[in-house]
Amino acid sequence: MKFQPIVPMIWTNELQETVSFYCDVLGFSCGNYNDEWGWAAINKDDCEMMIAKPNMHISFDKPLFTGSFYIKVDDVETLWNTVKDKVNIVYDLEDFDWGMREFAIYDNNSYMIQFGQDL
Repeated sequence: MKFQPIVPMIWTNELQETVSFYCDVLGFSCGNYNDEWGWAAINKDDCEMMIAKPNMHISFDKPLFTGSFYIKVDDVETLWNTVKDKVNIVYDLEDFDWGMREFAIYDNNSYMIQFGQDL
């Protein structure tokens, strides 16, 4: 039995705005969008995410996630310079003792996304 890469699904009441944030700001592509289902699939290289409006099976008041999404990239400094003036920053680009160079932002729903690269 082999596990495949995890594909997070984030919930939002702002489907189109969220797809636009990930595509326009972070460079993702929208591979599938279905307004009737309230669902979209986005990807960039090997990174995939799904975005969905809550349905009747989900109790949902507002976006909430108690952790962060950590995306490893191969050129975190270039990404930082591309997005830093377009996003709400959690912390700036920094080198950490655990061997990572990383930064963190909030998306348009206030989900935290960290981007990191091995030093």
